[in-house]
Amino acid sequence: MAGEATTIARPYAEAVFNRAVEAGDLDTWSDMLSLLAAVASDPAMSGLIANPKLDKAQVADIMFDVCGDQLSNEGRTLVRLLVENGRLNLLAAIAGMFEELKNQHQGALDVHVTSAYALDAAQEQQLAAALKKKLGRDINITSDQDPELIGGVKVRAGDLVIDGTVQGQLSQLANVLGI
Repeated sequence: MAGEATTIARPYAEAVFNRAVEAGDLDTWSDMLSLLAAVASDPAMSGLIANPKLDKAQVADIMFDVCGDQLSNEGRTLVRLLVENGRLNLLAAIAGMFEELKNQHQGALDVHVTSAYALDAAQEQQLAAALKKKLGRDINITSDQDPELIGGVKVRAGDLVIDGTVQGQLSQLANVLGI
């Protein structure tokens, strides 16, 4: 289903992105889509969205009430379109794709770093500088911690994965030894 959701969400994300570029409102749309994705993925809201007793106009009105003034008229139009087509559940995928398109347009790259120990801000900045030099793009880093890695870091930037973890090196050694 994840592949299907991506396929269905892509035209919406591209259309919103093209409109945002045309209007010069990338950051505004980014904020609106982030808000809409958070609201639509809330368990209580998901239940309301899936409730067959509510008609489409009621679902859209609930979204408008929750989001308040943070939605522009075009944002409201997007919500109506998604509700009408039964695609409100794709908001998280649409928001994610929009961010990828925005970063690509702005020459930035989202990078996720997993390390055995928490990284401080200085370490994240050093890593971002090294990746910027290697990849030639501005780097937006998010990080998390996984003690099972033993040591080192694993970097994910789109399809690129750099595994500099002790666990990764041990796995490679086991493969070479046929264990």
